[in-house]
Amino acid sequence: MSSNSTIEWTDATWNPVRGCTKISPGCKNCYAETFAERFRGVKGHPYEQGFDLRLVPEKLAEPLRWRTPKMIFVNSMSDLFHEGVPEDYIVAVAKVMAAAKWHTFQVLTKRSKRMKELLNTTMKFAATQQHIWWGVSVENKQHGLPRIEHLCSAPAAVRFLSIEPLLEDLEILKLGGISWVIVGGESGPGARPIEKEWVLSIRDQCRRAKVPFFFKQWGGVRKSVAGRKLEGKTYDQFPKRFEHPIMDAERRFALAEMIEAPFKMNTLINICVPGPRSYAAAS
Repeated sequence: MSSNSTIEWTDATWNPVRGCTKISPGCKNCYAETFAERFRGVKGHPYEQGFDLRLVPEKLAEPLRWRTPKMIFVNSMSDLFHEGVPEDYIVAVAKVMAAAKWHTFQVLTKRSKRMKELLNTTMKFAATQQHIWWGVSVENKQHGLPRIEHLCSAPAAVRFLSIEPLLEDLEILKLGGISWVIVGGESGPGARPIEKEWVLSIRDQCRRAKVPFFFKQWGGVRKSVAGRKLEGKTYDQFPKRFEHPIMDAERRFALAEMIEAPFKMNTLINICVPGPRSYAAAS
């Protein structure tokens, strides 16, 4: 776990899964893939296999061992609901989140249909937990808006939208049942442009719906220069966070061992699942 995340809207990252495959235009310039592929073939490095999908059972219960309360972005370097991740492993991740109530977990996916299905069935126990926030990526109307529909069909207590990279005017958003909206432009080489009017439209819709609005960045090749102020103001709004007592150390470590044990014993869990590097049209 990284306890000092540079992502503006979280404190830490937790990656019990590493690697992913591209499914929509928002994936085109994936920062996580770029980072991971730099270390492909570097013996002993966490990303020795590059961005190939890989389960990491030794990281599965890490939040239970972390006593200080944090806001945690789950799988910043993957997608928990990737079709290559076994359902029992996803459920185990949810069990860790449900138990570690002193943290706030932010789960973000582009595989919204699978998330909806699991939150309505085997993960229903975690769906309505106030300290677990369930979110979907929204980059355009074609791919992003259906994800919002899936999210709103899940019995989640806290739902959020990560509208980054924002690639076009989304026009009217359905914000009923949404607890938080993040907006940002793409950054890095080949960054696609973002228009101020698109951002203002979303901000104003959030204001009318009384939904917390977080503007992450304008992006571009030099994102630090472009900054993150919108009309001279920084928007750092969040949903309400709930405080829970911290489980005593003996119980935390015992629970962590119990959750991890079945997956550490399964040697197949460590095989890599390579996937296509290019985006193929998909919903």
